[in-house]
Amino acid sequence: MLNKKLNRIWLIGLGLSLCILCSSVFAPFAYAATQPDKKYTETKRHTDSPFNTHSSYHAFAKPVVLIDVGHGGVDGGTSHKGLLEKDINLAIAQKLYLILRSQGYPAVLNRDKDYALSDDNRWLQSKSRHLKDLAQRKSLTEQLPTALVVSLHVNWAKRADKRGPIVLYQDEGSSYLLAEHIQHSLNRLFCMNRETVYGKPFYLLNKIQPPAVIVETGFISNEQDRAMLSADRGQKNIAEALAEGIIAHLTAW
Repeated sequence: MLNKKLNRIWLIGLGLSLCILCSSVFAPFAYAATQPDKKYTETKRHTDSPFNTHSSYHAFAKPVVLIDVGHGGVDGGTSHKGLLEKDINLAIAQKLYLILRSQGYPAVLNRDKDYALSDDNRWLQSKSRHLKDLAQRKSLTEQLPTALVVSLHVNWAKRADKRGPIVLYQDEGSSYLLAEHIQHSLNRLFCMNRETVYGKPFYLLNKIQPPAVIVETGFISNEQDRAMLSADRGQKNIAEALAEGIIAHLTAW
């Protein structure tokens, strides 16, 4: 009887010892399994881009593509028989905005309706509506984390045969490269071989700090360009070419 009790006590002790041993051996592995992989975490931290489409951040928490919609409101821009530049700019800008957002790139329009940005500028003491408009556009690039600025316009010339897109750049390397990407993309659409132009006299290109370009999307005075600029399909094609150039620039780094 005594031997049976001793055997039972010995077995209980052996079982407890094995439990303690297993816990000490496997506990570190169990803990490690619940922790994030360090190598993955380090890799993710270094490969996250400002335009990571899987981020849960609000769009404005990271640099945005600011689409500057030329003219608006009382300022119709250039025109041809009732066709106004301000309306063309807005139509192309809205399409460009949707394309960029659909591909995961945070984008912002500085106007999404037909109004003058000078009406929003109540801080600049100036009688010049034009200057207040430009200053308001510049101010928006300072209020938002801006990766780059694309300002959309339409051209006009006395010669009706002059046509095609022209992209103007700042005296700055990144602006030049952005202009080159957009110009090449638009050239393919228009079947042309235009060169980019240094936009020395332009207020926005001189005053805006982030890389910026002005895109003259075509000549409203040219019949062929005008047909593309005024048609929904043509505007979409231009917006797609713009997006292609912008994304090529952003992904080249």
